[in-house]
Amino acid sequence: MENLKSKKQQSDNLLFFGVLLFFLGLIVGLFIPMMANPRMGLSSHLEGLLNGIFLIVLGLIWNKLEISVRWLSITFWLSLFGTFANWLSVLIAAVFNSGKMMPLAAGKEGNPIPEGIVTFLLLTLTLAMLAICIIVMTGLYKYMRSGRENTSMTFNR
Repeated sequence: MENLKSKKQQSDNLLFFGVLLFFLGLIVGLFIPMMANPRMGLSSHLEGLLNGIFLIVLGLIWNKLEISVRWLSITFWLSLFGTFANWLSVLIAAVFNSGKMMPLAAGKEGNPIPEGIVTFLLLTLTLAMLAICIIVMTGLYKYMRSGRENTSMTFNR
């Protein structure tokens, strides 16, 4: 019972934080012309929107994941970190005109401190998002398999 409550709470939190990140993406869009690198500002705007939608979708499918409570917790926190870090790293690159690791949008190496923050966030969020996708696919696969087994048993009766 406690597991279901926790799962429901995490699902609700993912929905809330998804809408929050979507909103932050919209707000960033208002300030694109004032940023040191408007192209990166547009990227940050889009990252906020897309990562917000990702969290909303994840919140909607959360109850279908068949993974342990521990892995649910790990996935929950990785999701929040990965999505917000993605938006924030690109925003920092836009404001401080840095982003050596994003040559198409930024193309410039900025001051060492913002550049270090952006690099750290990009590397860690990449690992987090890859892990999230693997865990979620595993949980959905187990859910689908258990659903098929339950369905086939129902039809055999």
